[in-house]
Amino acid sequence: MTAMISKAIRIDQHGGPEELKIVDVTVGEPGPGEIRIRHKAIGLNFIDVYQRSGLYPQVMPVQLGMEAAGVIEAVGQGVTHLKVGDRAAYASQPPGSYCELRVMPAKCVCKLPDAISFETGAAMMLKGLTAQYLLRRSQPQGGLNAGDFVLFHAAAGGVGLIACQWAKAMGLQLIGTAGSDEKCALAKAHGAAFVINYAKEDFVARVKEITAGQGVKVVYDSVGKDTFDRSLDCLRPFGLMVSFGNASGPVAPFSPGILGPKGSLYVTRQTLFSHITTRESTQEMADDLFAMVSSGKINIRIDQRFALADVADAHRALEARKTTGCTILTL
Repeated sequence: MTAMISKAIRIDQHGGPEELKIVDVTVGEPGPGEIRIRHKAIGLNFIDVYQRSGLYPQVMPVQLGMEAAGVIEAVGQGVTHLKVGDRAAYASQPPGSYCELRVMPAKCVCKLPDAISFETGAAMMLKGLTAQYLLRRSQPQGGLNAGDFVLFHAAAGGVGLIACQWAKAMGLQLIGTAGSDEKCALAKAHGAAFVINYAKEDFVARVKEITAGQGVKVVYDSVGKDTFDRSLDCLRPFGLMVSFGNASGPVAPFSPGILGPKGSLYVTRQTLFSHITTRESTQEMADDLFAMVSSGKINIRIDQRFALADVADAHRALEARKTTGCTILTL
């Protein structure tokens, strides 16, 4: 079959949003274990910024993007869970979703239920699967039970708004932080039991007040440098600090010795891609996410839409923390 041409976004060197260039790429047939998918919508995530800037170094040139939804056009040898014509969505390595058409590994591509739109599928896969592994798989000693307090930073972001709803469905008392009253109100409307505007309030003192001095069982932190140290002071003894992002910059090195006096704390650095190394684990997590969305327990909020060609503007908005909920690129 004749190779096809696809518009794609590529960078040739690490740097700012100005490095994002639209180019024509050639797309061929899928090999064993691969599929070819034509995108209908593409998700935007902070990991895209890390890969563009060089915080997560990439081999150049690189086509960015980690999630999308579309229609399967061709299936390689050995792929049995997808067929031509299936609606599908994914969050997957390697990067490359910022395009019209691509060939990629099939193991992390999941059939998208008919009840979920392409835009919702594109917006929710990386962020929804992240919320799933955080609340279902990254739990403190004794697990999480109805009534337990958890602290979630950046609660009005894409992952945060999904986590607020998921935590409410689990009966948890999620304390969400955000940088403005408007963002706090958004988190509250999506299920946060309590909200803290960290621009106005000392979130450590407020957490202690909310929990009657006990602290929370677990902190989920994608902000990084600006929140990590003080988040440790929000934990109850044997509490768990889950770091899963660096929106404000990477966490500085610290001595494990500080964890003992603070209550024999646990610290973990998580990434989605450790959880979706097999098709079976990916499908299990996706099924949980699809069920929560299809049931109406979780609503995927898409607050920003940018054309693929305007991806640099999307990155600028994301880095300036001017976005709420999910952001997608349209074709």
